[in-house]
Amino acid sequence: MTPEQRHSGARDAIVYNWPQYAAGLATAVAAGVVARQLPRPVSDFARIGSAAALTLLGTATAAGWYVYDRSDLYTYDWLAALLPRTPSSYLVVSCGLDEVSASLAARWPAARQSAVDLYDPTLTDEGSIRRARRRVPPPAHAVAGRPGALRLASAGTDAVLLVFAAHELRRARDREELFAECARVLRPGGTLIVTEHLRDAANTAAFGPGAWHFLPRAEWLRLAAHAGLHQAAERRLARLVTAFAFTKE
Repeated sequence: MTPEQRHSGARDAIVYNWPQYAAGLATAVAAGVVARQLPRPVSDFARIGSAAALTLLGTATAAGWYVYDRSDLYTYDWLAALLPRTPSSYLVVSCGLDEVSASLAARWPAARQSAVDLYDPTLTDEGSIRRARRRVPPPAHAVAGRPGALRLASAGTDAVLLVFAAHELRRARDREELFAECARVLRPGGTLIVTEHLRDAANTAAFGPGAWHFLPRAEWLRLAAHAGLHQAAERRLARLVTAFAFTKE
């Protein structure tokens, strides 16, 4: 999927997460209205709260626009630094929303692609995922899987890609099972690519409390080590996204 074929990433984020945006806007408006009825200095605090809510909405939207619409994130050119050799076979793992498979099929036309969708309402209860899934259905060749069962042969693929997927598994045990499965299906010398926002200072400044939906860098390193994978590379994308390469030795 080329940038021209994609929907606007910032617009998609608003559509998928519209209840949070509506709540933030309602909070800002309510605080501004109530401030007129309150004595000072209480009214000043209400106005500050209203301004803070509007600022957070603005920074989150601007950050999404920069990352998803203006950066080279979805060109996947950055993969060359993490996967020096084009894989002959690879697996895309999604968790309800797959915006990766079509782009990589165009980028690596000679490679064999597999796709596994981990979406399960009991594991991924985010309303945003349900809305995104209705708008962007899984690719026709995707098969349903579980964190502990990717339904691929052992040691049969050169690369596994988890792009904005693994953080949707909120239980540490599910993430550990997924990373163990990724290690199982990789050939010796194969690479797991994990691309995520991190729960760090930059993402907190951009997304406010929403950054707590992300996981810290230490968790991704822990999961890889727990699965017996070794960190080979790390790259910062669009200042707010981090891509890791973990290898199976």
